[in-house]
Amino acid sequence: MYRKVRAVTLAVTLLAGAMASSAWAATPGVAVAPQYDTSHVYVAPADVERFAQSFLATFGGKSTPQVVVNVLPVPSSTTSQLLQTPAGTVSLFGFTTPIPHPFGQERNGYLVKDMDVALKAARDNGAAVIVSDFPDPIGRDAVVQWPGGVNMQLYWHTKSPDYAAFQTVPENRVYLSADRADRFIKAFLGFSHGKVVADDKHAPAVEVGQASGTYRRVEITSPFGRMAVLVTNGQLPYPFGHETTGYEVADLAATLTKATGSGATVLVPSFDSKGRRSALVQFPGGYVAEIHQLIAAK
Repeated sequence: MYRKVRAVTLAVTLLAGAMASSAWAATPGVAVAPQYDTSHVYVAPADVERFAQSFLATFGGKSTPQVVVNVLPVPSSTTSQLLQTPAGTVSLFGFTTPIPHPFGQERNGYLVKDMDVALKAARDNGAAVIVSDFPDPIGRDAVVQWPGGVNMQLYWHTKSPDYAAFQTVPENRVYLSADRADRFIKAFLGFSHGKVVADDKHAPAVEVGQASGTYRRVEITSPFGRMAVLVTNGQLPYPFGHETTGYEVADLAATLTKATGSGATVLVPSFDSKGRRSALVQFPGGYVAEIHQLIAAK
């Protein structure tokens, strides 16, 4: 009897695995590499130079030449440049015209190999295309929304870019409720061909600004890069939940000194929890970022 039960259990497990593999294989991989994931930052035109100077002074790296261009499918004008650092890349916009809805609400941009294939893969995995693909000066763009209301840009370049790999891959930080987290995770894993590398259902809530208690932290890696899904009760003190990216550095204290010395403000002083030391910083123009270093787990 035991052997029969074990055999049935094994068969069900193999069938489930085969079904999952079949569903995954039906959605082609469209990611290029983590260094083509850019955090989208919108600031007032008067703050563009201050933000760029502070961000680069904090993390190192360089800026592409600034251009003034319409990057949207409707009339608009913005300064546009990439801030490329060893810890992450920012797409920086300083709109001189009102920003049309829903632009400005997308958290980041992912480079894809083929826009048509990527949009089909996103839809097949539960995303809604909230901005249909449109041409920009160097390729095509679209905006998708995942379960839980997470907006992301997908982009494709006519001429493939060639960026250096990051020294440390940034963390896309997604805050969700328990009612939506599993749907988002399933959808994004299918699209990204990613995997869950950690699912801590009792992570210390100090990581999301709460004095006591726990929350769920899910860590994902994929060909697009790293992601942390932070599943909370939504009772978050400012500025937690405003940061969309976490930047890993070798020395947090030294990095914070560079940040404050170049005009940034430390909103949450450094604290330790489960293998990392973290702080939250606001750069000129209002952009909030989490910055952390890895430490020996206590």
